Amino acid sequence: MTLLERRDTNAVAHLTMNAPARLNALSDEMLAALQNEFDALKDDSSIRAITLSGSGKAFCAGHDLKQMTAGRQSDDGGRAYFADLFNRCASMMQTIQKLPQPVIAQVHGIATAAGCQLVATCDLAVAAEGTRFGVNGVNIGLFCSTPMVALTRNIPRKQAFEMLSTGEFINANRAENLGLINRVVPEENLQAETTQLAETIAQKLSAAVKIGKQTFYEQLQMPLDQAYAHAGTVMVENMLYAQTEAGIEAFLNKQTPKWDQ
Repeated sequence: MTLLERRDTNAVAHLTMNAPARLNALSDEMLAALQNEFDALKDDSSIRAITLSGSGKAFCAGHDLKQMTAGRQSDDGGRAYFADLFNRCASMMQTIQKLPQPVIAQVHGIATAAGCQLVATCDLAVAAEGTRFGVNGVNIGLFCSTPMVALTRNIPRKQAFEMLSTGEFINANRAENLGLINRVVPEENLQAETTQLAETIAQKLSAAVKIGKQTFYEQLQMPLDQAYAHAGTVMVENMLYAQTEAGIEAFLNKQTPKWDQ
């Protein structure tokens, strides 16, 4: 069985976490598989958008607690293993936002703890009706501090802290209202809706999407004046692209741009 499956269609890479018996937990092996695939996609110019889904009953249930418990058996009680685990997970999450291609989470069932972090980390997210989201580690005595980083960059702070401190789940409609996901669709339409969104993005000028995604995350970390200055510099560079010039000319002539990707 392939732990992480990949299928490419129409310039979109469809990744599926395939450990349904473990609710697609972010085990050491799953983290490595995701990191390796994202590293490969970074330089794959044939792919212009990515979807990420989970097989079976759930999108992702977070870290593999059985594996984490086994890590306690070392002489230091697991300190070095846990530090390495959270560092590897953080690195994988950050890789997603550094990719030139937008990444869309295709979510169903549950997305809990680091699984909810994964949804929050992806650039976009589409969820099936009935999906539940939670950062519920506090229920077992483990505050979801690393998932908190992504969550608080997606939803308002008081709502985030309520989820983190109570461990309570929210439904898909609530997640949409808070801004954790983009839209909620009937489960039978989930794959089609996510694919349509990915293929819509894949039709845009990839160089413009790449520079736009990079700048999107850079400017979020800047004061307002610096953000405008940086974004203005980037727009100048984008305007000087030959294909951007061609796209503007096509628009002015009431034509559809045809990108030479």
